[in-house]
This record gives sequence, structure tokens and C-alpha cells, in this order.
Amino acid sequence: MSRIRARWWLLVLLVLVGGCRCGDDPNVGGASASFRPQVEVVDFGRVLEGTQVRRSLTLVATGRAGVTVDAVTDAPFFVVVSQIVVGGSGTGTVDILFSAGSTPVEGELVLTAGRTTAKVKLTGVGVRPLACIPRSECHDSRFDLDSGLCIESPQADGASCIPSSRCQENGRCQAGVCVGQPRTCNDDNPCTVDSCSPTQGCVTASVACPVPSNPCKVGVCDRNSGCKEVDVADFSPCGAVSCKAARVCLGGTCRSVTPPDGFVCAPATPCQDEGKCSAGECMRPDAGDLESVFSAELGGMPVAEDGGPVLLVDDGTVYASVCGEDAGCWLAAYTESGLLRYESPYEDGGARTLLAASGAGVVVLAPEALEAYAPRGVGELRWRTSLAFADAALDGGTPEVVPGTTGAGRVALTKEGDVLTYVTWSDDAGTEPLRSRLVLLSADAGMPLAMGPEEDGGGAARLAVDDARGAYLYTPWDGRLAFTDQAPAAPVTDGGTLMAFGDALEDGGIASLSLEPLDAGVPGGASSLALASGRLLVGSQAFVDTDGGVLTALDWDAGTRTLSPLAEPVLMSPGGATGHAFAFACDHTDGTPCAGAELRTVLRSFSSDDGQLLSEVDVLPSPVLPGAFHEAALLEQNTVGVLADAELPNGQRQAWLEWIAFGDKLNQCSLPGRVEVAGAVFAGDLLHVALRRDGVWWLESYPLGGRTESRGWPQRNASPAGTRRAAP
Repeated sequence: MSRIRARWWLLVLLVLVGGCRCGDDPNVGGASASFRPQVEVVDFGRVLEGTQVRRSLTLVATGRAGVTVDAVTDAPFFVVVSQIVVGGSGTGTVDILFSAGSTPVEGELVLTAGRTTAKVKLTGVGVRPLACIPRSECHDSRFDLDSGLCIESPQADGASCIPSSRCQENGRCQAGVCVGQPRTCNDDNPCTVDSCSPTQGCVTASVACPVPSNPCKVGVCDRNSGCKEVDVADFSPCGAVSCKAARVCLGGTCRSVTPPDGFVCAPATPCQDEGKCSAGECMRPDAGDLESVFSAELGGMPVAEDGGPVLLVDDGTVYASVCGEDAGCWLAAYTESGLLRYESPYEDGGARTLLAASGAGVVVLAPEALEAYAPRGVGELRWRTSLAFADAALDGGTPEVVPGTTGAGRVALTKEGDVLTYVTWSDDAGTEPLRSRLVLLSADAGMPLAMGPEEDGGGAARLAVDDARGAYLYTPWDGRLAFTDQAPAAPVTDGGTLMAFGDALEDGGIASLSLEPLDAGVPGGASSLALASGRLLVGSQAFVDTDGGVLTALDWDAGTRTLSPLAEPVLMSPGGATGHAFAFACDHTDGTPCAGAELRTVLRSFSSDDGQLLSEVDVLPSPVLPGAFHEAALLEQNTVGVLADAELPNGQRQAWLEWIAFGDKLNQCSLPGRVEVAGAVFAGDLLHVALRRDGVWWLESYPLGGRTESRGWPQRNASPAGTRRAAP
């Protein structure tokens, strides 16, 4: 009986033990569990985008027996091993990976063992790093994950670096500064001029040999003997050519000959074969339209200030400032084959007008400021400089904020690309007298490097830079011709060069520019200035030696027409022997003024030795139709290229490219269709034109059949890039 009772109590004890709920986890809703996670949330913190971080979660057994736990989660979280064995009364570890994106995320880790399920919250912040670029040379910049900022630190001394000036090479860091060795640009060729530009590096140009006074000679450079004169090809024109008499070169001498039948009396052009003499007359085949090399739609209207360039060309790129009706305004850049390089919107969407272009940037006139845009890439804005230069302190002080103005002809570039500008302002909203100042800005940042003194007066003016001497300034309102010296380049301790037009002060202030009036003033002249071979053509009125020593007035009174000289363009032959200027002409002999349709535009050529008239020719395409003159440039072989148009009886307009030499119109080719010309530029062997045809604005290029002169002052802005510079 006692045995039966013992067995009964044993059964009761087993039932009680089996029904015991020891180890219940209060965190999982009262479900029976054999484990529990040690924490409820796993935070991965801030993690760089594209990287992975591992975290470990401890699982604690709640019973004496071991248990296998399954771990599951979703991307961007991952478990390394999906089954974890947790020993009885022990612990186990589940490893979790977070693959970071660029945003904060949350997830859930689900842990299961039999009927027991536990959930753990997962959090992480994916961080996209900033593109950390050092703001100065010889520094490293790294992204700091905790702060989300770029942190700079100096590189170790001796680390290799790239100097900011391209006139240095083999740079090494010293105390956080990149110090390089001076770059040698000498190519050991006496027929080249070698120099170094901090922004462009080594710059090489061919030696410009003196242009002989004999038109049948040409200056060439020989590597062994230097510059010398050689004969031009026989039968090259050296004066007027007709089938009655022709001035041609023979054996290096200009002679008059009676042309025989078959003599070439007119050169071939892109639209017409050469003309030949027959029975004393120049017989030419019929001319056709010019065929464009390319045509590209501009997408808007090209804009420019009055008298300023509509197009610029530099280093194979054509620039235009364009405005659309709703799209604002932008700087457009095209290759010379017509491919769009970029369209760079102006920040405020307002209009800008082109001034000059170089490898350092494209300089444009903005409201009360100058801006420079990158010539390559996407054409980003490189710098903007306010034209507030009144009472600027030369010791580095801050100038007063007085808006100024400048513009076409009042901006010139030095050989290094630095910007020389003549700025005019009024002290009190236009009610006070005008004041003016000459300012030099750096090519890379537009910072003031040097300034001239404040002067009374202001308005239209003209600048010209002679790479070998300095800069010339002509102010028509007082007839002054002034000069500012260009300091010769010399090496300095860091391998660079001294700044032209005055050196910056040691304390970082602004250097002083001196303006020295030359003896030869030219009162009453137009706003024009040309430069070539030691001579200036000033104000369409007089030739002046660059030292101011000689003044020779142009003979505008020769002939029967009443002439009103135009301000621009004035052109100088490369040798400085001949000047070309344009004028409005009125044929009335009774003193009454001509109506607009009666005015003609003429080209006059003058000798710089005595100012005497050499030739005159009407540049409008038709002798009976009114028209307009648009652009001109010097071409090879003593030829002037002219773009002009005529107004047809139906009110439409047609444009022609003309070739003029020694007072004769050699040929003319019409541009296709009826067009409205906004502006043009001669560059190399092409004429680039901005025009409207059938209501659409186009950029088109046409062959010249020769090349634009690159020496002297070949067109109104001194060069296709508008740089107003002349090499010696």
C-alpha cells in the first residue's frame, strides 16, 4: 500500500514539474521562450555610403538546455550566419551587417526558436560624403563622418605638389606651401619669342620680323641668320591692278606693266574663279552664293553693347552672348566646325556683352561688374568683380561702393591674360561730375592688382596694349594720349615673374599705375585707336609714334565728298605704313545734309608718313541701293575684307563679303538668302556671322579664300578675341 502511494506522489510531482512556466520572457508577450536578446535596439550609427558595418547581438539562454535560433532580416541589413546555437544557460552571438546607402533607414531582426519569437529594431544612417577638395595647395582634405564636414590638414614637407603658377614645375611642399622650380621655356629657336604665363604655361610666338617699306619684299626669320628680307613672288600686286595697267612685283621691285591677255586681273574667291584680261577688259565668270562651312541655330538673339563685338574667336572657339525670350541669357561656345561646346546661363538671367577672350577666361560686361567665364568645360563663372573703384585705397583698403561703367574699347588684356580696364563713374546718381580710373585685374581671380589715380572727366575711351612696351590710353573728350609703362618681367624667389604694370605691395595692398601724357595730343577725335610697328592711329585723325614724338594728320579734305569719319574700325597694316578708316560720305555739293538713304560708307587708306590719301572706295555692295557696313578686317596681300549689306526694293536685305585692295573692289560674294546681320568676326581663314534668316538666329561660317592678318591691328577689336593687344 505504501508503494502505491509513493508512485502516485511521483506522478503528481512529474506533472507539476512539467507544467512549470519557469523562464517566461516578459518582453515577448508572455510566450514561452528558451532565449532572449540582450538589447531591444541595434543602432549602427552614421555609416559612409557604399560601405558595410558589422554589429553583434548577444542572445541569452533562459533554460538549461541548448537551443538553435533562426535569424532573419531584410536589406539593407543582413545576418552573417542565419542559425545560431545558444548553449544551455549560456549565450550566443548573431552578427548583423548594414550596407549603407545615402539616407536614414530602419529595419527589424526576427529571431525564432520553436514557438519562441523575438524582434529587435535595427537602425542606421547612410551618409553620402562631400567631395572634399583642398582649398589651398599642399593640403589634404578629408570627409569627417561625425561632423559631416571636410577637414583640411597640411601635407608633410617634401610631398610632391602642383604649383598654382604654370611657370613653376617639380613642386614640393614646404610648411603647407607648394614651392617649385622655375620652368624653362626657351626652345633655342631664335625665330620664336618664348615666355611663360602663370595661367597658360610656356607661350611661344613666331618672331614678327619688321615689315619692309618695299611692298615687293617680305620679312622672314631664318634660324641661322635671324630676320631678313626676301622677294615676294613675281607678279604679286603691289598697287592697283587693271587690264590697262598693273603695278606688280618683278624681281623684288614694284613695276608698272601693260597686262597681256590671260593676265590674272582678279583673284579667285570662294564663290568665283579668277578673272583674266581679254582685249583690255577683266573678264570674270559669274559669281554664285557663298557656301557656309557650318550653320548652327543659336536658340536666341545675339546681344552686344553699341559698338561692341557680337562674336569673339579664341583658340578655335567661337563665343556669343545670347538671350532667349523665356530662357534668360547665356554664354554660348562653339567649335569652329560648328559643334556646341557649352551654353552657360548667366546667374541672374540678364544680358551680358562680350569684351575679350583668352586662355584665362571670357570677359563679359555685366551690370556694374566685369565677369569671367571658363573657356572650356561647362563655362562656369570664374570671377565677378564690381566696378566700384572710386576712392579705392592703394594700401589694401576697401573701395567705396560707387558703381562704375566700362565697355568695348575700354578693356584690354595683357599677354598673361590680366584685365586692364578704364572705369568711369559719377559720385551722386549722375548729378556729380564724372570721374575715371585705370585698373588692372588679375586673370585668375579678378582681384585688383594695380590702379591709376582718380581723374576728372570720363566717357568713351580706347585702350591698346603693346606687349613689348606697355599700354596706351586715348580719351577723346580732352584729346589726351597717355602711356603706362610695362615693367620688364623678372624672376622672383618662388619662380614666378614680376607683375606687369607695377608690382603688388608687400602688405597685400594695391599697386599704383602711373599715366604719363604723351606730347602728341589728338583733340576732337573719334573713339578709336589702332597700333602696329611703333605707330598709333588715333581717333581716326592722326598718326602718332608710340613715343609721342610725331603727329601726322589724316587728309580727310582730299576729294569732293563731305566725309564724317566713323569711330570704328580703324585698321593698321602690319608694318604701320598704311592706315585704313571708314567714313559716312555725302555727295551733296550745296551744303545740305544727306538723308539716311543717301549716305554712303567709304573706305579710305592713308600713308602714315605724311597722312596723305592713298585711295578711296565705296564699300556698299550696290552703287544705287542703300545699305549698311558691318565688319572689316585686314587680310593677306594688302587686302581689306568687308561685310556689308544692301536694302532691296522690297525692304528685305542681302549681305555680301567683299575684297578691296589699293582702292579697287576686287570681288564680292553674296551670303545665301535674305538675312539680317547682327555682327561678325574675321578669324583665320573664316568669316563667322551671327544673322537671322526666316525669323531664326544662326551662327554661320564662310571661307575667305585666304587668311586674316595676325600682325598689327587687324580689326576693330585688335584681334578676333577682342583682346586689344598688338605683338611687337
